[in-house]
Amino acid sequence: MNKNAPAKKKVIVVGGGFAGLNAVRSLDHKRFDILLIDRINHHQFQPLFYQVATSQIEPTTISFPLRYIFRKDYEVKIRLAEVRSVDHHSKMLSTSIGEFTYDILILAMGATTNFFGNDELRKHAFTLKTTYDAIQIRNHILQSFENLINNPADESSKTIVLVGAGPTGVELAGSFAEIRRDILPKDFHRLDFNQLRIILIDGSANTLNAMSEASRKHSRKYLEELGVEIITDTVVTSYDGNVITTNHGDTIPTHTVIWSAGVISNTIQGLPKECVGRGNRLKVDPYNELINHPGIYVLGDMALMETSEHPSGHPQLANVAIQQAKNLARNLNRSEHGKSKRAYEFKDLGTMATIGRNKAVVDLPFVKFQGFFAWFVWMFLHLMLILSVRNKLIIFLNWTSAYLTRNTALRIILKGRETEK
Repeated sequence: MNKNAPAKKKVIVVGGGFAGLNAVRSLDHKRFDILLIDRINHHQFQPLFYQVATSQIEPTTISFPLRYIFRKDYEVKIRLAEVRSVDHHSKMLSTSIGEFTYDILILAMGATTNFFGNDELRKHAFTLKTTYDAIQIRNHILQSFENLINNPADESSKTIVLVGAGPTGVELAGSFAEIRRDILPKDFHRLDFNQLRIILIDGSANTLNAMSEASRKHSRKYLEELGVEIITDTVVTSYDGNVITTNHGDTIPTHTVIWSAGVISNTIQGLPKECVGRGNRLKVDPYNELINHPGIYVLGDMALMETSEHPSGHPQLANVAIQQAKNLARNLNRSEHGKSKRAYEFKDLGTMATIGRNKAVVDLPFVKFQGFFAWFVWMFLHLMLILSVRNKLIIFLNWTSAYLTRNTALRIILKGRETEK
């Protein structure tokens, strides 16, 4: 060890999602003392949560233990804790396991489901923001069909309502429609799944409203061909666990509501209110540094970087989080060599969504396409983003088997002791 070497700067990264993970991986581990803090011990591949929820893949194939990811990086320390507050004056982070000092703090805590202040919806609706959420939905859906065996007249158990027609809602709707047609009738011989309603509700006039006109049109067409009921220009105002009510006064009896109608940034105590902008996001400069707070950086869904092209901030997408994390890490690495920083520039890599077997929509910066080729591109790109070779292989084999047989064998209800009575 070189005693004359300068002391490493202490970097704390909060959050092991796309932003936090890429920041830690891209930082120079020889020059920074890195501590990664998260509430859970694994990185979650959110784009495929819907496939766990619909019994297409196992949760372990898209969940990667943080200690395994950094098993060869002895310089990276990992702690499981709830982050409570930050004291930016003394550069101290308070957590459920104690306090940690830092030289550089990187906040990458992501976003959570936005219920727009409606506590009733928050209490009764399902969300899909974690692997655990996906398992809960899978358990609930499968248990609902078991309940129907004993009570076939229960209309509420024959209706699945998805609120929010963005990629998550559209992908869930398409998957539920396909298992209704191809898989569930093989398991539940005495149930008529033609009576199972899958309803997709959105407040805008379209499905995939943030995508191109072609993608909106084709996604709606694909869903309607699968028998999904689409209700647009409609807002859900209440849900008591049994009945949904809309702003038009319509009611829908259902025991299953999955809410994906919006997100809001996670928060941390201790920062001035003037740092907080739209959607609870934290205001940052072009280098992702918190406004008027040197040494604190914010990435991904939490960051509000206002530019001429994105006056309300960049879209809360995985590719934005990854790009910002890599740019910040490069800047911090460059600063250790006395080099200048480079402002973050958004590179639009496109958006895409799949709507079941052989159907997807893809919007790339210079071309837009739909159908089988779009579905193939969607599968390939998502497979490449999976972290480990082993998991890529498992998912590929699962997808291949499901494609050839139109079936999976993953319909297991997993519950704790208290719910198994």
